[in-house]
Amino acid sequence: MRTLRTGWTTGTCAAAAAKAAAWLLCRNQAVDNVDISLPGGQTARMAVTFVRATADGAVAGVRKDAGDDPDVTNGSTVVVSVRWQSEGDVTFFAGEGVGTVTKPGLQITPGEPAVNPVPRRMIREAIREVTSKPVAVTISIPGGRELAEQTFNPRLGITGGLSILGTTGIVRPRCVKALRDALQCALDVAGACRVKSPVMVPGNIGAKAARMRFTLSPEQLVEVSNEWGWILDQVRSRNFSALLAVGHPGKLAKLANDEWDTHSSRSRSAVLFVRGLAEALGQNLPSPHETVEGLFESLSPEARSDLGAALAARVRDAIETRLTRRLPAAVLLVNMKGAELGSSGNFKPWS
Repeated sequence: MRTLRTGWTTGTCAAAAAKAAAWLLCRNQAVDNVDISLPGGQTARMAVTFVRATADGAVAGVRKDAGDDPDVTNGSTVVVSVRWQSEGDVTFFAGEGVGTVTKPGLQITPGEPAVNPVPRRMIREAIREVTSKPVAVTISIPGGRELAEQTFNPRLGITGGLSILGTTGIVRPRCVKALRDALQCALDVAGACRVKSPVMVPGNIGAKAARMRFTLSPEQLVEVSNEWGWILDQVRSRNFSALLAVGHPGKLAKLANDEWDTHSSRSRSAVLFVRGLAEALGQNLPSPHETVEGLFESLSPEARSDLGAALAARVRDAIETRLTRRLPAAVLLVNMKGAELGSSGNFKPWS
């Protein structure tokens, strides 16, 4: 069986296009490829589809290659135009096919282009490798408005197109068998390295929060993605003594609602479950929310703490039940920025 090919996020493509356009704007040179620094420290060499001068600046495009991942944006061209500004730093604008955030609770404030924090940083750093002057950046994805209808963007209040996403810069293919094989290997390695208390996270947000708070060996941290039911079933037969789950409640709350495959296409949103728990605690929620993040942000600090603790306890109980009480679990819930929302359990094995 061949190894599945990784690809590049829209954020990486946008950073590459921005750098190529800035190169032409500043140095009057059209380049065929550019090197982009990824968040994990790697460097990606990206082919530039086109680059040309415009009336007030320059524009470049990079074709997205998502590898073997069934991404709706695979094959799309991410187009970035740049022009000088009289002041400021790097300012972002949404062009054709890129959405605008209209509701609270996401990582970007309402009214801003739907360009997530990590891609913003990558684009800014790519431009700053070429110039230190104030630059306006407009990102477009031709056909993006239609493609966005196949995503969750309309339900999240992102209008007009797609989001520019990515936390690592790399798209890893979603293949259940390949993922489970990799997780099996991760458990084998952890056992061989005498790990007794693994830490399991859905993805990058949980991984960063776990590394920031605990001293962990590389073998101790396992990125589960959406395969929570499967991996907990495997853990039952392993010689572990405790388990810690760290992540955003938008994912982990699903476990408390008996959703063990947390992929958005195969599970329900956690919003209604979390809202129901808040109401059971007697909390007065001001209005409906599209995201769990937005729900937590709408609460007072005291109410947020109470809900976080109660939700963490529910998630912990669900995990321990799935493990048939063979080993204790602890749960740490964090928001998109990695700040603690709530915790439950004994954290001594990781202190």
